[in-house]
Amino acid sequence: MIKFKHLTAATFLFAGSFTALAQGEKSNWYFGKGAGILFSGDSAVATSSRLFTEEGSATLSDKSGKLLLYTNGITVWNGSHRVMPNGNGLMGGKSSTQSALILPKPGSESIYYIFTTDIQAQSNGLRYTVVDMTKAEGNGDIVSRNNFLIAPATEKLTAVRHSNNRDWWVIAHRWNSNGYMAFLVSAEDGVQVQPVMSLVGTVHGGANRKAIGYLNASPDGTKLASALWDADSNFEVLSFDRSTGKVSDPVLLKGYEEAYGVVFSPDGTKLYGTANGVGGGKAQVIQFDLAAGNADAIAQSAVVVGTSSSPRIGALQLAPDGRIYVARQDNSYLGVISSPNAKGTAATYTDDGFHLGKHKSDLGLPNFPQGF
Repeated sequence: MIKFKHLTAATFLFAGSFTALAQGEKSNWYFGKGAGILFSGDSAVATSSRLFTEEGSATLSDKSGKLLLYTNGITVWNGSHRVMPNGNGLMGGKSSTQSALILPKPGSESIYYIFTTDIQAQSNGLRYTVVDMTKAEGNGDIVSRNNFLIAPATEKLTAVRHSNNRDWWVIAHRWNSNGYMAFLVSAEDGVQVQPVMSLVGTVHGGANRKAIGYLNASPDGTKLASALWDADSNFEVLSFDRSTGKVSDPVLLKGYEEAYGVVFSPDGTKLYGTANGVGGGKAQVIQFDLAAGNADAIAQSAVVVGTSSSPRIGALQLAPDGRIYVARQDNSYLGVISSPNAKGTAATYTDDGFHLGKHKSDLGLPNFPQGF
């Protein structure tokens, strides 16, 4: 059983500081139908980009907030919003939940990895592409593309800092399996193609649409949460060992039709998920209190903190301003959770929380690792 009851106030304070280290890297968001947000301090301003995607995207900026690159898992744009040399033809899918994730190579100021997932457990699977930002007059170039890791895999993709606070764990899930896969990314060896495999929790398999749904990590990197999408779908919370890459102690939160997005509160005490009802039309944001006690207590702590007028809502993402943003399909507004550390409806969900100007959201928001 996952040991949430042993979480202390000190742990939650650490979690908050762990998140705060990386605000510059998350400053630029590009997603949906040309939509974007520029974060600076506590301010958020709508902007635009060349990216169009039904679901997944990834962006990365430098520590000062200067845009470096972004992608929908197929095309890569540089900081000037131009397609990088060799920047077409990545094997992600723009309708994959987490189609891409961008990581800096440990110990390097110029090499970045783009990890991609194919749609609904198709044959392209999980792959990675290498970007050298010293190329093309400092605007970046793809120097190695679509390196194979594993197939088939689900659409789930996240990353957590190793306990040495230098290397990374890239975490995905094998299809027709209960196998979480943690790939080590290190300064010495780059991407290690042999993952740490943890056979734990629910089998992700069956009809290919069940590959849909988010995987996210807590701010301190010690917990994972998955959304297992389908008519009888669920959320799952697990422990993650930042030293070994092992996943353990699953807690299944049952009965949330078309579960899609998951995100932890900044202090790590709450989990938020989105669910839409069978066929959509019942879009809800649910909060779970991870400090409630044992697995049954966590399940019973579920509170609907918000409903949306949109037929479907999707990704949840924690922003540099401390709020959680919620993707609303084909809408010019994002939902916003203003006080995500608060319990229950005190978290304050606003459906028309952020206006995207002339552009619209779809089901995705940018995918970021935990722990810059």
